[in-house]
Formats: sequence, structure tokens, C-alpha cells
Amino acid sequence: VQLVESGGGLVQAGGSLRLSCAASGFAFDDYVVGWFRQAPGKGIEGVSYINFSDDDTYYADSVKGRFTISSDNAKNTVYLQMNSLKPEDTAVYYCAAQWGGLITMGTMVASEFKSWGQGTQVTVSS
Repeated sequence: VQLVESGGGLVQAGGSLRLSCAASGFAFDDYVVGWFRQAPGKGIEGVSYINFSDDDTYYADSVKGRFTISSDNAKNTVYLQMNSLKPEDTAVYYCAAQWGGLITMGTMVASEFKSWGQGTQVTVSS
């Protein structure tokens, strides 16, 4: 399992970015693929996931209505469209995947995701 993120960068507040997570070594069926982020000096935070076994999606309250997770199964790629970006969205964003379901519902627990990408930096200037 390999995950490679791209699409990060510097954007002004109110702007948009689309992150991509290109997956290889597995098919999305029966996997949960999600995005986490870690801001400087802070812990890791679950942002969003998609569960390909039932098409369920999750969004953290902090990004609801602004971020959208989607996928292109033909390209084995998961996207995170981020709109109305705020300075507090500044972080390193990581793609993560886990085979089978998640144990904890209603939130994202980093330790439940066994495969991780290297991360991509998102910086939102005020």
C-alpha cells in the first residue's frame, strides 16, 4: 500500500485548493481512505474520510460545508476539495488508509489507519 499526496501550497484566506491522494498497491473496495492534518505545535486532527464499503463520508465540524472528499476509482485517487480556506487550516495534510471498517464511529482516530502518505503542506495566509 502506497499513498502519495499532492496539491498543497500557499493560498490566501478565502481561496481554494484541491489535494490529491494517489493510491497504489490496493483497490479502494473495503477500504476507508481519509485525510488528517497537523498544524505546527498541535496534535493530529482527523479531517474527512470516505468508506468505500458503504460510501459513508465523515467531516470534522471545523471543515463541514467547506471541504468535500471525493474519489476517482479509475485513477485510484482520493481528493479533498478545500474551499473558503482559513488561516487555521494551515497544516501538513496526510492521506491515510485502512482496510475494513473503523472501530470508532463519529470521529477519526489516527491509530486506526495503518497506511499513511508523506504529507503535503497547506499554508493559508491572512
